[in-house]
Amino acid sequence: MASGSDPTLEDLFTRANKVGNRRYHKLTQQDFEDYRRFDYWRYIHGDSECGTTPDSQAWVRDNSEHHCPICGERFSRSNGRSIDHKLPRAQYPWLALDFSNLWVICYQCNQEKAEMHWYEYEHYMFTRHPNRYQDVVFARPRHLLKQLGQK
Repeated sequence: MASGSDPTLEDLFTRANKVGNRRYHKLTQQDFEDYRRFDYWRYIHGDSECGTTPDSQAWVRDNSEHHCPICGERFSRSNGRSIDHKLPRAQYPWLALDFSNLWVICYQCNQEKAEMHWYEYEHYMFTRHPNRYQDVVFARPRHLLKQLGQK
């Protein structure tokens, strides 16, 4: 741990991986049922412009603006909206249905983020796109990361 009370990015990333891996191996039957429900929800609502039902489209409208919060580009037909998990469902499947873990970003930023853990993503943005780093920090899922640290 870094000197002082503030952990370094590396400390946070290590802690998040440790908690995520420990929790991943302790998935309950309910976790798997929730994950299957999420897959069904995603199948029903589709991926085109974040869904094909009025409910999913309303959620996207209520939780996004006209521009991607990361790159600032206006959503368009060629680079439309996509729903992303801030903490990847591959590492944290029990958070797949937690709407506080979802955000709307453009398809290109979603592809670039891929399955990175949040702290890994922050580090990636800090080193590769420093002009966009503060936007990523602003979107940090603080309460979810805090919950991980309490487990």
